Amino acid sequence: MSKEKQVALDWVDENRELLTEVHQRIWEFAEVGLQELKTAKVMIEILEKNGFTIERGVAGMPSAFVATYGSGKPVIGLMGELDALPGISNKAVPYKEPLVEGGAGHGCGHNSYATTAMGAAIAVKEAIDKHKLKGIVKCFGCPAEETLVGKVFMVRDGVFDGVDACLGHHPGSSNSARLSSGNAMNSVKFEFYGKASHAAGSPHQGISALDGAELMNIGVNFLREHVVQEARMHYVIEDGGHEPNVVPPYARSWYYVRAPIRALVDEYYERVLKIADGADLMAGTTHTVKFLTGVHNGMPNRPLAEQIVANMREIGAPTYTEEELAWARELGKSVPREQKKNGLLRSHLPNAIELLDVDLNTNIYDPYGEEIKGGGGSSDVADVAWNMPTQQFSTAYFVVGCPGHSWQHTAIGGTSITHKSTIFASKVMATTALDLLSRPDLLRAAKEDWKMRMEGLEYKSPLPPNLKPPLDQLKPMD
Repeated sequence: MSKEKQVALDWVDENRELLTEVHQRIWEFAEVGLQELKTAKVMIEILEKNGFTIERGVAGMPSAFVATYGSGKPVIGLMGELDALPGISNKAVPYKEPLVEGGAGHGCGHNSYATTAMGAAIAVKEAIDKHKLKGIVKCFGCPAEETLVGKVFMVRDGVFDGVDACLGHHPGSSNSARLSSGNAMNSVKFEFYGKASHAAGSPHQGISALDGAELMNIGVNFLREHVVQEARMHYVIEDGGHEPNVVPPYARSWYYVRAPIRALVDEYYERVLKIADGADLMAGTTHTVKFLTGVHNGMPNRPLAEQIVANMREIGAPTYTEEELAWARELGKSVPREQKKNGLLRSHLPNAIELLDVDLNTNIYDPYGEEIKGGGGSSDVADVAWNMPTQQFSTAYFVVGCPGHSWQHTAIGGTSITHKSTIFASKVMATTALDLLSRPDLLRAAKEDWKMRMEGLEYKSPLPPNLKPPLDQLKPMD
């Protein structure tokens, strides 16, 4: 381990209590997208105290920020995601018991994502100071990843301009740097308008907006047969009327349209728009379209992934006490064995089935998954990655087999098991950032890999130039 990297590791060890406290406080705040004001405040105060210059409220979002330290080149970005998920609050216990009934919970581990970026940035700053390193470290406070808002608006508005490479840490059930890409996506709402009437006395005088929304849904469901198998199209009806004896004059649905590459999302989205037009013809309704946001498919980076894994191995994965192992085992009982088996078989994780009787996975994997194109979720990290070498990695945090965005994920986030994951991730991110600051060969290799993957492609923001962040999400949830 180089002397510069050792400074960073020492800072993390000496400040383990601080990082654990921040991890835990953000877990308790559990603020949903664009409402992460307390989370941002905690991070900003600590970063500012450690000498970082803060730019608040970037890209028109009150909880978004950039913390900067250093001078010269290169500029290395560390991303922190801030938001929790609605409806999955849970105490730090291995059974379902909400901390706040109906409340939000960090079921995706963004409390760790945020803490890692903050902790790693300060650890890098300490090494810059002690060894007079040239370069800048930037910590990006990124809100509303779950609704794909934060980073895509920040990229469009130039917040990431000038950054040479970017790193992110997302909690997972393994220690790895995956090379799969995820799906591109559009998020859009359709508002249908009809005409109210008595549903029993004068139905012939009414036009049902709900009919328009449902006919559109039927059309999209028929479209599913004629898209690539990795595509995903899902929706909810947010408003479908109120009383059955009133023909609904208004209805609203919310769609996610996903596909392995951005061009396919654009193609399928156009077909979905035409299906909405067709629903109007059938139901006699009219409708408007409210485009919310969109993202690209992911763009991994092998040199960065390989360096991340090398640092993981040099640092060493966390070990667990008997009490922690017993807690994880108890939580693992909430997932049926067959469900866990099926999940492992389709996970693409090397030798995944060997984890059938494992709760906490301490393996460190070589970068994998480059052959996986699309499928599953989407992330606004992708829009950063289309503009510079970027790699996200995971450290073991969740119990193997537990579903994403679940009460189980929220529960474990408040335990010492995940505190260890955050500390480990902070060390891995800090040492990799220092590799990028001090090794021109690594940064050059990362940029060459990025150029190779971007050959024939050009980044175009999926957002209309005049689209504003959906600040109506700042309204308190019912």
